[in-house]
Amino acid sequence: MNRREFLYRAGTLGATFTAFPFIFGGDTTVPRHPLDVNALASFVDPLPRPSVLKHEELRLSPADSKSQVPYYGLHMRASESKLHRDLKPTRIWGFNSTFPGPTLETRSGQGVFVEWINELPSSHFLPIDHNLAGAEPDKPEVRSVVHLHGGRVPPESDGYPEHWFVPGKSIVCFYPNNQEAATLWYHDHAMGINRLNIYAGLFGLFLIRDDFEDGLGLPSGQYEIPLVLCDRQLDQDGQLLYPVSPHPKAPWVPEVFGDVFLVNGKIAPFLEAEARPYRFRILNAANGRFFHLAFSNQMEFQQIASDQGLLAAPVPTRQLTLAPGERADIVVDFSKNAGEKIIFRNDNLSVMQFRVTSKTMAAVAAFPATLRPITRMAETEATKTRELLLEETDDAADNPTIMLLDRKRWVDPVTEDPALGSTEIWSLVNGTDDSHPIHLHLVRFQVLDRRNFYVAHYLRKRELKFTGPAVPPEANEMGWKDTVRAEPGMVTRIMVRFDGYPGRYVWHCHILEHGDNEMMRPYEIRPA
Repeated sequence: MNRREFLYRAGTLGATFTAFPFIFGGDTTVPRHPLDVNALASFVDPLPRPSVLKHEELRLSPADSKSQVPYYGLHMRASESKLHRDLKPTRIWGFNSTFPGPTLETRSGQGVFVEWINELPSSHFLPIDHNLAGAEPDKPEVRSVVHLHGGRVPPESDGYPEHWFVPGKSIVCFYPNNQEAATLWYHDHAMGINRLNIYAGLFGLFLIRDDFEDGLGLPSGQYEIPLVLCDRQLDQDGQLLYPVSPHPKAPWVPEVFGDVFLVNGKIAPFLEAEARPYRFRILNAANGRFFHLAFSNQMEFQQIASDQGLLAAPVPTRQLTLAPGERADIVVDFSKNAGEKIIFRNDNLSVMQFRVTSKTMAAVAAFPATLRPITRMAETEATKTRELLLEETDDAADNPTIMLLDRKRWVDPVTEDPALGSTEIWSLVNGTDDSHPIHLHLVRFQVLDRRNFYVAHYLRKRELKFTGPAVPPEANEMGWKDTVRAEPGMVTRIMVRFDGYPGRYVWHCHILEHGDNEMMRPYEIRPA
């Protein structure tokens, strides 16, 4: 659990999140009263499934003038969404007016065009902090650019934070999908207001399938269900609340934790499940919350995939930890739970309920003991090792904390410049009290290990003194990743092969409030 999340749960930071007014667009500051979440009934709404978007037409491939690829249009719009049976519809910003947005399903090697169309209002309804890089007063209030998280895409389609566009404009991106089957997601990535746009609802799933995965006999069709998790704060009218600091001219706060959990856009829904195996594709789309998921009956389940696709073999577990931006596919077998009601929990709080039918189901295919072969990279393959500090530091009275990567700000010159096709080890030296989920655009990587170090000495002399042995990655981190938890007081080492395309990308903390306040840096892949 993140340190600030722990303090918030304990009530220590309660004033930060409830005592100050909430801002709803423009210069208007309106005090709002939080919803009493304990008065909401749980498990009264069925779990919705995000719609799967159908392509609208075919267009010529940018790489091959003889082939055609699907084209999709996704419209960012202000809309309303009913989050709970007993609440009024909530104002949201969503793709194609839904929260979360529709799912795109593609095949490995089958490229697609997506046109991202900004039809949002000209004023934001959440609190912009004009002190943050990219959100200065001369910038439009409402702007967006979309990143395909986990996608191996050319730089012009990656959603670079400064390549935003305003209402009335659009941009067409090409996603080649030259990668293995995986659960990806798309979301806003606009500089300085990314946290607000995602909180408002600008995100959705992007699934890549391939023949190898199809041949494993995993649960599919109606038995393969996405679970898009996030948390929010609401007022008594069921409208979004976004917390602000006590500084009127600097409303940014370090992290945001909601007191209602949503799954596929519903608060504490239920699923009528058959007594058989299911595959759940789980995404943590929260701004800052780490989910620690387990079933109320402590039943075991199998994790079969992480960020970048299948693991080498299923990993049995009773608890799943997901940081913001991370994904996990799990298989849950309800065959022995006929007639039961089982709660899926985050720590001791309810996320959703499974109602398992009492009907005896027909036998299903045996679960595979092995999945996709994964070759672990040898450290000797690396041509360079980078030591990168994660740091929180005091700035000024109006903005008491900033988050830095290797003591550099967004506007500083690029310092990470791997050559195309090279392999590097990045040592993420976490000198803070928080766990930071670090995401690298374009590439996938493998986690090598974590190791405790003497933080105070490092911050003074920039010299690593380890205080314990290296700890290998957890079993469910042994596959390909694109987001890694850099734990507090530890050096987390990842091994990255910079395949793909030359050009400008970014790496950043996926706690969205951190990424909006300098914990994001550009990196440049040089031509080989």
